[in-house]
Amino acid sequence: MTAAIRPDTAARPFGAHLSMRWWVPVLLTVVVVGATYALQRLFLAAAAIVEVGLWDKDPHDLTLTPLTYLATNLAIILLAPLTLVVLRLVAKTPWRSVITPVLRFSWRRLGSYTVLFAGLMIVLNLVLAVVQPSPGSAFQITGTTIALLAVVLLTTPLQAAAEEVVFRGALTAAYASWIRAARPALIIGISLSTLLFAFLHSSSDPWMLLNYLGLGASTALMAMLGRGLEASIAFHAMNNVFAMVIGSLFAFGGGISQDRSAGAAGPYMLLSILAQAVAVVLVWRIERKRNRADDSEKPVLRSTAQ
Repeated sequence: MTAAIRPDTAARPFGAHLSMRWWVPVLLTVVVVGATYALQRLFLAAAAIVEVGLWDKDPHDLTLTPLTYLATNLAIILLAPLTLVVLRLVAKTPWRSVITPVLRFSWRRLGSYTVLFAGLMIVLNLVLAVVQPSPGSAFQITGTTIALLAVVLLTTPLQAAAEEVVFRGALTAAYASWIRAARPALIIGISLSTLLFAFLHSSSDPWMLLNYLGLGASTALMAMLGRGLEASIAFHAMNNVFAMVIGSLFAFGGGISQDRSAGAAGPYMLLSILAQAVAVVLVWRIERKRNRADDSEKPVLRSTAQ
């Protein structure tokens, strides 16, 4: 038996609730990094064969078409079941413990947080449109736009959920298992999983890198506060869906251009980081209120001694 849910799980924060041998997080990291690159290369190669061979797409055109975006998302989505299977085989970890160790996964909570964070994303993107208008884009709807929107709405929430399962659910707890004390374990787990999350997004722009670090750390805190992945999945999904929907609508009717090179972003990215911080505060307040309500509903044992 190389891993188990800690016997004091109820008293430990989410993200520091698993116990496993030291080599399991190392193996898991190798699997996640290797599978990330291998699956994306495989799916994107298949998409390129279709687009270049059948649709005469310019092979040097790196914009995200409906097919290439679908390929990218499917590669990421497959990471979640692969990670859970590896943990089950080598660490005997039940998949439910990666998502929520104490309570059942709540679709109602997921829905409530999704509505809340959709509102937050609307405010963020309205402010961004004023602060940083994009002169190199134009609103236009074509068949490509409609196909892109369909792929975004159908697969992006699953892609975001998969990243939360892998990075905030599995890897945070895996790295934290190296430390016995709960608080430093959580710091190590969040820090290492966030760094890996940002690294795999392959951006050389410091502002984008800062945004990825903020997204990883903030969603990890949301998972810790909610003792599960409902809030983090909702925020990550709304963050990605709004970004890709807007990118689809303002791409001149074609594919989405994604530039992650140095100089591609700027200080306006601080607004996204501010939104991440606001989301963490909202989750903290909501979960504190929910915990108080749960405590008030518990029966009070009265002493019968005279």
